[in-house]
Amino acid sequence: MPTEFDISYALEQTQVIYEPDRRIDTFGTTQFQFQLVSELMDTVGAVRVRDGIIEADKPMILRPEGMGGFDFEGFGPQAEVFGNWLKQHMDRLAILRYGFSFRKNDVSEHVVHEPMEVVCGKLVEETRRSGNPMRAVIRGVDDVWEVCLLKFTVEMIEKSQGINLFDFKRRGLL
Repeated sequence: MPTEFDISYALEQTQVIYEPDRRIDTFGTTQFQFQLVSELMDTVGAVRVRDGIIEADKPMILRPEGMGGFDFEGFGPQAEVFGNWLKQHMDRLAILRYGFSFRKNDVSEHVVHEPMEVVCGKLVEETRRSGNPMRAVIRGVDDVWEVCLLKFTVEMIEKSQGINLFDFKRRGLL
């Protein structure tokens, strides 16, 4: 079981070295192909490459009326005033909910006996040649590689939100 330190370390060390050209689609499911590269901790000069697919469900609009009431337990009277303000302005509030599906059966891995920089360079070049707008190459930490992949998904959500909100507004859904 990873510790809080392991997770923090993985988040600090994760680097998307080739980012997909596309973002999360507003009105459909999006599949990103990833290659996650990590150095083996117990073998010098060995790099593990994991290939897989991570699927992003289409974003959903969550409106406050569907979210129930507000609970401000432990807060003072200012929170109650804020809660009343929220209720009066609910028609202007909406949150996008993103969902990802990660299927481990879609993941394959192999070990390469070359330096990390060489392996990353080859994968980036291969990705550029393929022209696949949905592929990412991620450098991460081997024993908590799933945390590295989750960091990538959060970054894709952050980069997609503005586009998704624009699309929803353009169609009159927000």
